[in-house]
Amino acid sequence: MAVSMIPPPTAPAFLQSIGWGGAQIAPLAGDASFRRYFRVTDGARRAVLMDAPPPHEDPRPFLKIAAYLAENGLAAPAILGQDLDHGLVLLEDFGDARVRDWLDEHPADEEAIYARAVALLADLHRLPPAEAPPYDRAAYDREVDLLTEWYCPAMGLDVDIPGYRVAWETVLPLVEQDDAPRVTVLRDYHAENIMLIEGRRVSHDLGLLDFQDALIGHPAYDLVSLLQDARRDVSPELEAKMLGAYKALARPGAGFDAAYAVLGAQRNAKIIGIFTRLWKRDGKPRYLSFLPRMWGLLERDLAHPALAPVAEWFAANIPDGVRARAPDEQAPEEQAPEDSVGA
Repeated sequence: MAVSMIPPPTAPAFLQSIGWGGAQIAPLAGDASFRRYFRVTDGARRAVLMDAPPPHEDPRPFLKIAAYLAENGLAAPAILGQDLDHGLVLLEDFGDARVRDWLDEHPADEEAIYARAVALLADLHRLPPAEAPPYDRAAYDREVDLLTEWYCPAMGLDVDIPGYRVAWETVLPLVEQDDAPRVTVLRDYHAENIMLIEGRRVSHDLGLLDFQDALIGHPAYDLVSLLQDARRDVSPELEAKMLGAYKALARPGAGFDAAYAVLGAQRNAKIIGIFTRLWKRDGKPRYLSFLPRMWGLLERDLAHPALAPVAEWFAANIPDGVRARAPDEQAPEEQAPEDSVGA
């Protein structure tokens, strides 16, 4: 089901109430959830209107994490106004220099920009964690189950679900029991959610977006999100170099490489399930085009010795020939979107 980009009827009155009356409202972006974004223009002033309509969305977690990031010198959008009853928030506009788009035009800047993004993560991970729920075993299990709940049926696969869960139960303790600190995990930290912003009085000139689903968890998760990007190719060579750069800055302790591989496999299995669900349930077949990249990333993680039990399950249940074959597009059920990729 396509997301309408008509501004919400409550937007003009909200903007009027905070001094933006008469401003023009133009579509900016939708995402994989109910949230929508509009650019608001009033003469020389520009801002971004977030529409997070209740009861499906709640902007309060976004506002809470935005305050935490700003208080610690990181560039979250300033909050210019809010109407929580209608799910409207007016945000500072970071402009159009999204890292993904910038690197499409300036590929020579790739390593330098990724190094800056890795340094930002290392600094974030030195901070006391935000007040947010834990990224616990229940969340990991719920997310990896998306692959067997959505992808496997879509491909007509009859798989060993109990064996799948046992395999994950074998490897997830590597994430839970290592000596890395528990940190704020933004959960969708990648090139489409990072903006290049110059001249800001912040510790890093990278603007952060889409962090409303933040949890407290392992520091490898956002590094995986950045370096195993679902929407942009990052070479294995650059991934290895940036992983080394992060470890040199943050010194996360023994077992970090294994935890990185486990969380990479966990995240990539989850995203394969989510992208299939976005097609089958929500009528968004464009996400199918990302599945070959996701399988490549997942297989890269499964090659790590720590993932042997999970790799064995995949070898027995989802043969290489099936992974290489895109699902046949069928008429999706008419249901509403729900989750972002990070959720």
